[in-house]
Amino acid sequence: MRKFIVLALTAVMVLGALASAEAATEVKMTGDARIYGLFMDNRNFTGWNRSGKAKEENFEVWERFRLRSDFVASEAVKFRFGIKVEDTWGHGTFTAANPSNQTVQVYLAYLQFKWPDSDVQITAGLQPVALPHSAMFNASPVFSDQMAALTITAPIIPDTLSMLTGFGRLIQNSSDFTSNAAGATGKTYAQNLDAYFLALPITVDGFKVTPWGTIAVAGRDVAYGSWKDTTDGYSGVGNTYANTLISAATALNGGPAGTLNATRHGKWRNNQNAFYWVGGAFEVTALDPIRFYADVIYGAGAMADRKSDKRHGWFVDFGAEYTGLDVVTPQVFAWWSTGEDKSTGNGSERMPYVRSAWGPGNSFLFDNGQELNHGGANMFVSPTGNMGIGASLDKISFIEKLTHRLTFTYVRGTNSPMAIRNYMLNSTDGLNYFSLGRDLTWNESLYSVNFDTKYQIYENLAAVVETGWAHGDFQKHVWYGHHTTADAWKCAFGLTYKF
Repeated sequence: MRKFIVLALTAVMVLGALASAEAATEVKMTGDARIYGLFMDNRNFTGWNRSGKAKEENFEVWERFRLRSDFVASEAVKFRFGIKVEDTWGHGTFTAANPSNQTVQVYLAYLQFKWPDSDVQITAGLQPVALPHSAMFNASPVFSDQMAALTITAPIIPDTLSMLTGFGRLIQNSSDFTSNAAGATGKTYAQNLDAYFLALPITVDGFKVTPWGTIAVAGRDVAYGSWKDTTDGYSGVGNTYANTLISAATALNGGPAGTLNATRHGKWRNNQNAFYWVGGAFEVTALDPIRFYADVIYGAGAMADRKSDKRHGWFVDFGAEYTGLDVVTPQVFAWWSTGEDKSTGNGSERMPYVRSAWGPGNSFLFDNGQELNHGGANMFVSPTGNMGIGASLDKISFIEKLTHRLTFTYVRGTNSPMAIRNYMLNSTDGLNYFSLGRDLTWNESLYSVNFDTKYQIYENLAAVVETGWAHGDFQKHVWYGHHTTADAWKCAFGLTYKF
């Protein structure tokens, strides 16, 4: 810890000295911290990791600190640099003996400026990128995370129509030169995953719609199974691009381990395959205090490859809330997405996605907007291959500075039992591509209840408690002896500070 503090202070002093050398540059710092205890029982509804080889740790103490420094040359030009430390007490940086700084990460590093004499804003570097989605469901089921990208935002019709467009590189296996690894084609472009996106937000009185589209170019030789989403943590419950992008047949063709991993490469016929998503986000406030939200998305990938390698599907959600009460905001919501049919030979019928932050009512079934959250603090239920309904009592407040949220969620699978059973019969990867509780057949369901509380001690300091219970009904013959029913529990309690 001492080494980390010295390094951090040295970096701040150096950056401050550089900033003072140029009188026109102003340095602004903001940040946040959270320290909390987390009790989880029956992660993955079993208490084991997906491969069944590691037992869960029921209680952990997590700490995260993020510092964002803005180097502002003028109202039109700035650079943002963000670092974070996130780990459990007793591990890495937070180890009592021989602490390391291995968990210090750069999570933001981007230049942002406005084109002279215009409102066109250009951002280049590691930055937050979220594809459009309606506000009730937290964020996009396709992508919402940091991305190394070049983005441009511009007003087309002031206060009515604007544009967001950009290019991002999600994966590049190697830099400068690429070795011809076993199974690789030797073509460097086949080892990259790139994305191009465009959104056109339209706002009129009482109504907002955002049509958008994204195209990703996926290389055949990317080791998709070794690239995890950024919230995977240490619990082994996170997703990889091999789960979220490719078809079951492609996963089976990835080698003896089943999914595409660091030592085996994709078995697509084409060196590159296109993935695309088109959608619209809708928000209606014309009937205020009743508000409506909806999203419609279609996504597809590898459609020009073999039939079994194709993956495509639909995702739709809808929600409504009443904001006319001072003490509570009632909400109802529903969603539906396509699921796998009984055959893997005709490809996958679930919508592909990259990094989801979608979820209704702050439900801990999904990786979404929990304040006390890391990769093991939710159940990672897939946003695709299921449907569901739910209700939430949000912003409950009878005492000043004290708020609550109560959410009930019901989830039903839309996948054929035969699809999952056939994969399990032909794969040796355990529960990696399909996982108990994350992927549901149309005969399986989940029920969950969340109750969250927040007390604002000071304007920038809050005490937070997040609790949840979930029950799953599963088909034993599909999952080969795993529990047919299981209960999962969550209780997180801690402090959040923003400055």
